[in-house]
Amino acid sequence: MKEGRVVKGVHFVNIRDAGDPVENAKFYQQEGADELAMLDIAATVEGRKTRLEWVKNVLNVISIPLTVGGGIASLEDIEELFKLGVSKVSVNTAAVKRPELIREASSNFGREKIVVAIDGRRNPKMPSGFEVVIKGGTEGTGIDAVEWAKKCEELGAGEILPTSMDGDGTLAGYDIPFTRAIADAIKIPVIASGGAGSLEHLYEAVVKGKASTLLAASIFHFRKYSIREAKEYLKSKGIEVSD
Repeated sequence: MKEGRVVKGVHFVNIRDAGDPVENAKFYQQEGADELAMLDIAATVEGRKTRLEWVKNVLNVISIPLTVGGGIASLEDIEELFKLGVSKVSVNTAAVKRPELIREASSNFGREKIVVAIDGRRNPKMPSGFEVVIKGGTEGTGIDAVEWAKKCEELGAGEILPTSMDGDGTLAGYDIPFTRAIADAIKIPVIASGGAGSLEHLYEAVVKGKASTLLAASIFHFRKYSIREAKEYLKSKGIEVSD
């Protein structure tokens, strides 16, 4: 989300408009999406909270779970979203700056409601080869992404959402080594994100990347594939998906 619209970038920049959030939310629910993730990509960079109005408008038209992220920096922010009816929150920059936020959120609201998003980029100086970046990919942290994922699990995260800056929006496929490195290091579910461009990529993220959930934007926003097509394809390859 940016300026009230659904948007999609490449490597977190070159943002393109992808329509109205309410219309898209309704469409994806009808298409058979299991969950929606709504990420306010400018919130942290602009030093503000998630726009609650956008969240309310989307919640009014869907009954499937909604995860919200972007600009969430305190327990108060999280509580506000849960009161609106959000199913899960995704924290990123604020958790890197103050890891205790994960523990506090988990013990207050339940582990299953707390997703930690880890944006990463390739950096050969890191033990795993991947560095955590924050503030919408504008700032490096010098933190190893795999070590950070392990710490998040210890602190009480219920799921990890790793997004590769190198793959984001490219349609060239999920960053399988990045996703797999994190999935191999932790026991909690991993959501593959960033780079899906074909149905084959979805399959690879599960089989090679060890992801338990698939998040995709461009292929659905620009109607390259329908969610039904994606599910039928995965079923045909022996992957268990919900109807």
